[in-house]
Amino acid sequence: MRRLLRSRWTIVLAVALVLGTGAWMIFKPTAVADAALVAKVKKGDFKATVTTAGELRAKKFVQITAPTNAQQAGAYQMKISSIVPEGTVVQQGQVVAELDRSTLASTMQEVTLAMQKAQAQYEQAMLDSTLNLSKAREDMRTMELGLEEKRLAEEQAKFEAPTIKRQAAIDLEKAQRALAQAKLDYKTRTEQAKAKMREVGADLDRQKNKLGVVQEVMGNFTIKAPAPGMVIYVKEWSGKKRTVGSQVSAWDPGVATLPDLTKMESITYVNEIDIRKIAVGQHVALTLDSDPSKRLTGTVTQVANVGEQRPNQDAKVFEVHVDIAQADTTLRPGMTTSNAVETYTTKNVLSIPLEAVNSDSGIAYVFRQQGHKVTRQEIETGAMSDNEVVVMRGLHEGDEVLLVPPANKDKLDVSRLTGPRPKAPAEGPTDTAAKVKLPIGGDTAAAAKQQGKPAMMVAPMPAPKKN
Repeated sequence: MRRLLRSRWTIVLAVALVLGTGAWMIFKPTAVADAALVAKVKKGDFKATVTTAGELRAKKFVQITAPTNAQQAGAYQMKISSIVPEGTVVQQGQVVAELDRSTLASTMQEVTLAMQKAQAQYEQAMLDSTLNLSKAREDMRTMELGLEEKRLAEEQAKFEAPTIKRQAAIDLEKAQRALAQAKLDYKTRTEQAKAKMREVGADLDRQKNKLGVVQEVMGNFTIKAPAPGMVIYVKEWSGKKRTVGSQVSAWDPGVATLPDLTKMESITYVNEIDIRKIAVGQHVALTLDSDPSKRLTGTVTQVANVGEQRPNQDAKVFEVHVDIAQADTTLRPGMTTSNAVETYTTKNVLSIPLEAVNSDSGIAYVFRQQGHKVTRQEIETGAMSDNEVVVMRGLHEGDEVLLVPPANKDKLDVSRLTGPRPKAPAEGPTDTAAKVKLPIGGDTAAAAKQQGKPAMMVAPMPAPKKN
């Protein structure tokens, strides 16, 4: 009998356990999310930033260039045959680079031959002038002697017949006129010889000067440092650094620079969607990609008014200069930086991660967790940063929201907002650019694209109207 009662109690307990487990499975509350996927609503100062990649550059530098008069020598494109490694510390006068001289070898030969030809022409003109003038002087001497003979003949004809006397006078006059004309011709020939010598002499000087320029340019193909400093290669328009084999032109002669490392700036490019948020004077937080632990501060000093198309980029970008406040000897030109520009600040507001915001059918909401229960709560948002968004209504400080929707999200009802819309918080002192707002209305994916964010970061829709 005892055994029978004991078996019945065992069966009753087993049935109760099964029924209890089934009831718990049916009526259990929504599962508690993993703590790593839950975020708390926090209250405090909110900062919106635009983060871009930049590159360090010295604000002041001495440029090392190819010969500035290379164009006069006919050298329009020059190739770098050798250059010291980038980062080498050089002294003034030390050799930095060598340019390929083969580009001027043929020019040197042509100019040399032209100068030799001009020299030969000059010597020939000088010999011709000497011979011509010497012959002219000899002819004048002969005429002078002939004139003297005619004068003697005239004196002897005084006692002759009138016709002979008249003939002697005519011969004397002819001799005098011929000598006078010869003297005038000699002066003209002298001036002609001088003009010819000036002509060939000018051509000879021109060829000599050209040869001197070519020789000077070829000598300057050995490029030396104009001042002491660290050698940093110059970048071409494509962004590639000039090194051995690169071409240097007469219009873009830069080979390297000697930067002043005590004053640095970061050059960055902001896309056309975010450029309206950037303004001169905004605070910037910088980190080095090579050393993320190093923190720097800076200020926006220049914003380009016109966009440009950079290589390998589809959208237009605007150049922005950020002046770095700290002087750091470890900073080097060409280092890449991450620049976080503070575009908007506001105080004492609620904020949550962007991942927690969802949008469906024109309603923005979050999944709020209260103990073991999860509800879908409509919210109204304000300004947005890269990672967070301001919550105007719908949540309280300390509330927990899920970063990933639960499995039964479609079965949860939405807790709608009620009451008047609160006044927007006051803007902070660094709000020097246009305030960043989440889009209102329209397709959520298109709105996210307009703000440069993924679709899951879309801003909420306005609260429904009250009945």
